[in-house]
Amino acid sequence: MRHLLAWTLAAAATLAAAPTAPGAATSHPRCPRLTAPWYGDARDRLQRVIDERGACAGPEGGTEGGTEGGTEGGTEGGTEGSTEDVPARPVAAFDWDNTITKNDVTDATLSWALRHDRILRPARWTDTSQWLTPAADRALTEACGTGVPEGAPLPTAAQPRCTDEILEIREHGTTMTGAPAFAGTWNHRRTVPQYAWVPQLFAGHTPAQLSAYARAARREALAAPVGATRTLGTHTVPAYVRYYDQQRDLVRTLQRAGFDVYIVSAGSEPITEVWSRGIGVDPAHTLAIRSVLDRHGRMTIRNEGCGGIPATRGEAIPYIDGKRCWLNQEVYGVQGAAAWRRQPWPQRPAIAGGDADTDVTFVGDATGAHLVVNRNKPELMCRAYDDADGRWLVTPMFLDPLPRRPDPYPCSTTAYTAPDGSGRPLLRDDGTVVPDQRDTAY
Repeated sequence: MRHLLAWTLAAAATLAAAPTAPGAATSHPRCPRLTAPWYGDARDRLQRVIDERGACAGPEGGTEGGTEGGTEGGTEGGTEGSTEDVPARPVAAFDWDNTITKNDVTDATLSWALRHDRILRPARWTDTSQWLTPAADRALTEACGTGVPEGAPLPTAAQPRCTDEILEIREHGTTMTGAPAFAGTWNHRRTVPQYAWVPQLFAGHTPAQLSAYARAARREALAAPVGATRTLGTHTVPAYVRYYDQQRDLVRTLQRAGFDVYIVSAGSEPITEVWSRGIGVDPAHTLAIRSVLDRHGRMTIRNEGCGGIPATRGEAIPYIDGKRCWLNQEVYGVQGAAAWRRQPWPQRPAIAGGDADTDVTFVGDATGAHLVVNRNKPELMCRAYDDADGRWLVTPMFLDPLPRRPDPYPCSTTAYTAPDGSGRPLLRDDGTVVPDQRDTAY
C-alpha cells in the first residue's frame, strides 16, 4: 500500500509539472538517446516517455503512467483488476512478427520444417485442432498420405500437395479447394484456430528440437537477401526476415534506461525465444503460445491457459485480449478472470507496440505511448488515427512499407472484431462511435 501511495504521489507530481507540447522531446542528461531515424516525430515522442518514465531519470522517473484512467478498446467485464504486483521498473511490451522483425518468424520456421521433413504424422488430423473440419481432415489425409507410421516424419519435402494443404490452412483457414478448415465456436478475441494450429503441428517434438529448427530457419532467413521469396508447393512465401534497426535501437535504449522489455506474441514460444535473444530479450521476458509438455518433455496439442482458463487445445492464446491477459498474469501477477480486464495505471506498460488487430488491446493499455507499425489492419489503425488520448504514434513499415490505403478504414461499421467474430462499430471510452479514418502514415 505504501508503494502504491508513493507511486500515486510521484505520478501526480509529474502531471503537475509544466506540460510538454505533443511531439517535443524532454531531455534528461542521464537517459540514453534513441539514434535510429524514425518517421515524423515518433522518435522525439518515444524519447519523451523514456525521459519521463525511465529509471535513468532519477527519483522522479520509473513511474508507470499517471492518475488518469480510461478503457478504450478490448475490455471485457470491467476496467479494474486485482492489484497483485507493481513492478519496480517501468515496463515496455511489443509484439514480435512484423513489429520487431520484417516477416513472420513462426512462418519462417514452418517453411524450414516443411522443407526438411520435420512435421510428424498425427494419428488423425482432427487430433491437431478441436475445430478442424472433416473437409480439412480429408484434404490433409489425402495430400499427406498414410505411408509413414503415426509419429514418424511426413515426407513433406517430396509431397508438394501436403505442403500446399498445410500452408493454405495456416495462411487462409481453408483447404486448397476453398473449403473451411475450421468450424465451431471460439472467442474471436482470445484465439484464432490457425494460429494455435502451428504449435500443434509440432506436437511430439521437444521445445529444444523446435528451438533448433528455429535457429536453422533464422540463419537461413537472415542470410537471404531482402525481398527474396521461395516456392513451397504452389505457394510463394517470404524467404527472408530482418530485424528492424529502429526497433533494435528502441529496445536497447529502453533497457539501458531501466525498462523491463517484454515480447508478447501469438507465435510458438520456443521459436519466438530464439529470435528475441537477438535483441537482448531473454526467455523470461518472452511470452507466446506455450505448449503443454507430456511426461517425456515433448510438446502436446494443448497449450497453457490464462485468466482462469486451464490448459486447452487452443481456446486462450496471446491473441487480441489474450495478449493483455498474458501480460497481466505473467508480468503483473494478476490472477483469474481479472487478468482479462484493463488494470490500473501502475499495472500497465508505459510503452507498447504492435502492427495488427491482434495487438490492439495491449497496445491500447499503454500509459505513455501506443506505437503502431502500419500494416493497414482496421481495428488497430482506427484506434491509432482516432488518437483519443493523444498518445498514439503511427509509423509506416520500416522496410517495404505498404502504399496508402485508398479507402477510409471502416471504423464506424465493422472495424471492431466481436467475440463471436462479427464486425461491429468501434467505440470510444465514452460510447461514441469512432468515425471512419483515412490512412495518413504510409
